[in-house]
Amino acid sequence: MKIVQLQEVLNDVLKESLGEEAIQLENIENVVDIGKNFENLLSNDNVDGFMKKLVNRIGKTIFVDRPYSGRAPSIMMDGWEYGSILQKIRSELPAATENPTWSLVNGQDYPVTKLTVPTASTKFFNQKDTYEIPMSFASKQLKQSFKSAQEANAFVSLIQGWIQKRKVIDRDELSMRTINTFTAATLYEAFGANTGFGNGSKTRAVNLLYLYNNMFGKELKAPTCMFDLDFIKFAAYTMGVTSDRMGVASKLFNIGKTTKFTPKNLLHVVLLSDFAKIADVYLQSETFHNEFTKFPEAERVSFWQGSGTDFSFESISKINVQVQNPTDSGNVTVECGGILGVMFDRDALGIANIEDYVTSFYNPHAEFENMWFKYDAAYFNDYDENFVVFYVADAA
Repeated sequence: MKIVQLQEVLNDVLKESLGEEAIQLENIENVVDIGKNFENLLSNDNVDGFMKKLVNRIGKTIFVDRPYSGRAPSIMMDGWEYGSILQKIRSELPAATENPTWSLVNGQDYPVTKLTVPTASTKFFNQKDTYEIPMSFASKQLKQSFKSAQEANAFVSLIQGWIQKRKVIDRDELSMRTINTFTAATLYEAFGANTGFGNGSKTRAVNLLYLYNNMFGKELKAPTCMFDLDFIKFAAYTMGVTSDRMGVASKLFNIGKTTKFTPKNLLHVVLLSDFAKIADVYLQSETFHNEFTKFPEAERVSFWQGSGTDFSFESISKINVQVQNPTDSGNVTVECGGILGVMFDRDALGIANIEDYVTSFYNPHAEFENMWFKYDAAYFNDYDENFVVFYVADAA
């Protein structure tokens, strides 16, 4: 074991902490052990300090394992054991006709046998995505590295725990792609192309910056507009009134132009964390009655597609994806930044028919076990359901 004498460092530190000296350059590179990788383990520091013959033993083992809950919004749905197709059946508002009760005419025939067939349509979703993570375990070899069965089992649990964390991260990313697909389709359908997102605002693709600047004659720019208190209040108002409007039967909030309404208990709101945190700070610190200006209850995400290398706003608020054309055949590419949040109906998108399972095979000749950690799920978007995206973009 390497022994470091600290008296000189501690004497200098004490003078600085007591105010006897100004802060000086400190050499503390030998104070904290930053560890060695396995290939650098065997050295003179790892033998006893008496005879230099005995190897230092491992006194304690820490298994770096902790559960990871993920970051994605909760859009998980149920699964089923048999069958594969997810079927959604919906109806439409029937037409109203005249009630003849108050205009009866003597001798007039009033038929009662006319057939009126209800309007109904069915949509089928029958795609499933799958992946697996392979891992091998050799219990005989593991016994050489641990002092007990408990330690060996803890090591196996550690590996399986990290496999599970990988699956959670994968589910997060696939969940976000499910949301991003709908966001891209909504933007494309609203503007009819992959350009001009800053040149207007639509019912389902709401450019908060465009609306604010035009309403109040301002010239704010993205993303600095998020630090303007009046803009934040306007954004809170717009999002709040939109959530109210989505609760009213309308054809304006879905691509399919079907009659839909989304009550508050079935409304899913997801906000970009940076924007939500700025709003929290500004509205709570500058507003006496922040209950009147607060945003709708929402889940928060640190980014939509990726963090980039520096968590810049340009990176975390951006999507750049290729999706199926929501109203025609073929694929379209949608690239848009400044996305602050989305609101959608519970039935608009989700992850269904989830199967999370493990298969294994033991090799008796080489004495190791192969395991395959598998995950299957169906990811769907239904463009007949309500979905609204909020963003900020400068006019071109």
